[in-house]
Amino acid sequence: MPNVRIADLVAEIEANVRRALLEDVGAGDITAQLIPAERLARASVITREACTVAGTAWVDAVFRQLDPRVAVHWQVVDGDRALPGQVLFSVEGPARSLLTGERSALNFLQLLSGVATRARHYADQVAHTQVRLLDTRKTLPGLRLAQKYAITCGGCDNHRIGLYDAFLIKENHIAACGGIAAAITAARGIAPGKPVEVEVESLDELNQALAGGADIIMLDELSLADMREAVRIVAGKAKLEASGGINDSTLREVAETGVDYISIGTLTKDVKAVDLSMRLSL
Repeated sequence: MPNVRIADLVAEIEANVRRALLEDVGAGDITAQLIPAERLARASVITREACTVAGTAWVDAVFRQLDPRVAVHWQVVDGDRALPGQVLFSVEGPARSLLTGERSALNFLQLLSGVATRARHYADQVAHTQVRLLDTRKTLPGLRLAQKYAITCGGCDNHRIGLYDAFLIKENHIAACGGIAAAITAARGIAPGKPVEVEVESLDELNQALAGGADIIMLDELSLADMREAVRIVAGKAKLEASGGINDSTLREVAETGVDYISIGTLTKDVKAVDLSMRLSL
């Protein structure tokens, strides 16, 4: 499944930023009106903690939409690791516009850098294996593509983007279709070119999914021993994805079973924003 690329996100970024400015600025920033309209200023944004940067294009779009006279100067690029106290970027232009755009710009940067930082944390733990770490659809409403892009900045990969680009046949789908084989056959008939993934909860279901021709088989909360046995059984005839409750304490062991993918909802669901600060000088 392909990763979200920044080149594919131009329209999405503009739409994200329009919504953010509408909810924050609304009819106008009344506090910024305290400052003379002609006053110019410069500001620097630092990170107060170590992080992996993501979201630079969203910051650029905030100030571009708000006031084209604002110039943004980056000292990092998406994917860079930054240290506490490091300057990420500076802005210069009308003081009113710098202050009005501050919160929206930092909201995007702190959230997406938080996602990238979490992804990098997990990716570093399994760098000695061939496993690929995947995100899920457990994203903030309206910011799925942004979060999935940030995942790639942290060295992880994207699972399906939505319900439209790949089949993921789970327990209830299987029950409604009358079995694993029937569900896979139906999927091939509906969209022959789409990947078909089947979630299984036992080695017996694994064998059914493999016999049915699934492209990817998701091992839902199987034991480490069963994961290793699944790798032996499948022997490269399909891709294997481990899923379900995987965290810091279990990730390394799961990766070392030999599965191809590990999907982790917490990459986007429980993200902690990076602590950023903007300092203004006139």
